[in-house]
Amino acid sequence: MEIHTDVVIAGCGVAGLYSALKLPADRQIVIITKSDARSSDSFLAQGGICVLRDEEDYDSYFEDTLRAGHYENRKESVDIMIRESRSVICDLVEYGVRFEQENGEFVYTREGAHSRPRILFHEDITGEEITSSLLKRVRERPNITLYEYTTMTDIIEKDGVCRGIVAEKTPDACAGDGVLESKAQGNMAGEERIRCEIYAEDTILATGGIGGRYQHSTNYPHLTGDAIDIAKNHGIRLEHLDYVQIHPTTLYSDKPGRRFLISESVRGEGAVLYNEKKERFVDELLPRDVVTKAIHEQMEEEGTKHVWLSMAPIPTEKIRKHFPHIYEHCLEEGYDVTKECIPVVPAQHYFMGGIWVDSDSHTSMEGLYAVGETSCNGVHGANRLASNSLLESLVFSGRAAADIVRRSKDC
Repeated sequence: MEIHTDVVIAGCGVAGLYSALKLPADRQIVIITKSDARSSDSFLAQGGICVLRDEEDYDSYFEDTLRAGHYENRKESVDIMIRESRSVICDLVEYGVRFEQENGEFVYTREGAHSRPRILFHEDITGEEITSSLLKRVRERPNITLYEYTTMTDIIEKDGVCRGIVAEKTPDACAGDGVLESKAQGNMAGEERIRCEIYAEDTILATGGIGGRYQHSTNYPHLTGDAIDIAKNHGIRLEHLDYVQIHPTTLYSDKPGRRFLISESVRGEGAVLYNEKKERFVDELLPRDVVTKAIHEQMEEEGTKHVWLSMAPIPTEKIRKHFPHIYEHCLEEGYDVTKECIPVVPAQHYFMGGIWVDSDSHTSMEGLYAVGETSCNGVHGANRLASNSLLESLVFSGRAAADIVRRSKDC
């Protein structure tokens, strides 16, 4: 079957949703997603989203981002992200996102490698708060059609220009209002799928990361870097495919499947790491790669499968207010974080490389954009600074939408 639209977006995490919302209402937009609309890593982000607090914060925020990225960051991109951060936050609030406030003012928290608190949050489910708000707004737009359980298998290329995507969808994949749970079960049972060609003037790839390729990851298993493989097959420029971030603290389990993230903001609020002897062995607020290396070294030295994280320095009331979902999940696994240490281990978390894009998220192929974790605009360098991912995705997906509008006016 064929579908004709103005813009097609592969992926419905924050990057895909925000780019759709930033496009004009007179543009017909089709969004596809490989699973259900809520199964994107954007929903899993716990800690928060960075924002430039004031002009005095600029230099330290810029330096913190570069230091964490081992100074391999694209400075122009870092500057854009920081400068446009406040307008993105204003958009999110307008879309209904609720950030923690006291007396009508934002509350800021701090995470590893940040020189000062500059992170906005909603409990310990900031990603879910942001993404669900954007998804709600998208479902309200009559010009946006969302197909769930629809997988991109290729792009449509003609004379070196991207003209849309090829996808496979279930026979009755619903548009707009979601798909019944039985539909997911049908897919797993090997249900026949329909080939679909979606033709568009502009295409945005927002398919997320590569965690599904790893045995231990905080990502959803269906996120397997599909867009990367497709881009490679079409000779589209890629960059830094070896830049993969391991998160230092996920809840240790010998069960298979996705690892539960213990947010870095827990350490930002005072939690400490212990070895088997209950001795601290690292500065918990160092960049993620440094903390991860220290944990691995400690595990090898002691012959253990994990280290320990203690939230004892954090007041019990603050744990229950700021980290209620981490608290509840750990209780379900048999750990009361207000009374005991929990076992943690590093796991694959984020992909800093991807499809090369310019500062407007345009790839090396005409008509094709890439945003979010799928893309590589150079913001993160060799290692991502905590809570820059949501912000980077939003800033540069918004720029993709703006560039699409600008190019159409020039034609």
